Amino acid sequence: MEIEVLDEEKAGERLRVLTVRARTVSPDALAIRVLLPRRWSADRTWPLLTLHHGGLDDSSSWIARTDVERLSRDDDVLIAMPDGGRAGGYADWRRGPQWQTFHVRHVHELLRARYRAGEVRAVAGVSGGGYGALQGAAANPGTFRFAAALSGPCTVRTAVSATTLLAATGVAGRTNPFAMWGVPFVHDRHWRAADPLHLAAGLRGTGLFVSCGLTGRPGPSTRAAARGAPRTWRNRSSGRRSARSCAASRASASP
Repeated sequence: MEIEVLDEEKAGERLRVLTVRARTVSPDALAIRVLLPRRWSADRTWPLLTLHHGGLDDSSSWIARTDVERLSRDDDVLIAMPDGGRAGGYADWRRGPQWQTFHVRHVHELLRARYRAGEVRAVAGVSGGGYGALQGAAANPGTFRFAAALSGPCTVRTAVSATTLLAATGVAGRTNPFAMWGVPFVHDRHWRAADPLHLAAGLRGTGLFVSCGLTGRPGPSTRAAARGAPRTWRNRSSGRRSARSCAASRASASP
């Protein structure tokens, strides 16, 4: 198994905190927080929901800043909240860590062996973790039944998004950001392989929830969803590039 478990802490009635090492992503110890179903037993398998945190954060944010523990208390679902690295990007780097492989394959392998995680899977994330959710689902068609991005970028290949990503990776991660996918436009095949919008066809058959906003006010796509749109699409932005990119991703992914 690619992940070595160093410690398991019972942090609550349902909450377990695994301290692990995965050399494919980092020599340092990482945390994977797991919420067990109240009726958990090893006699059956359990659907798995993976939650990705945002940049400059870690897996503790889901417990500390949301109601996920309370909201899930009556659900027969296993919930995993793995660390994503300070500036890991939820991506398989050209030269460096393989975060997407870690999150999509290795965490599932660990939880399947340890907590009987099944093959019914969903993924969600906030901000950069929302990108990770869309990218992980798009790059691995059929792996996830549902994917949700909360204020997550749907593309990394615009000039603004690429520049922002490279700057944040270099400053926050204290690493060479071009080790991730190379130079934009020059190494475009690597950037395409990490772009949910480019890979949107891989989302066919996956239920999507995409939400983004700058103003907090309902937009036209919110009203369209209320009229019975087949996929949940909430746009609370003022119509700038991020909303258009998400809409394009949704259209490309429609069956």
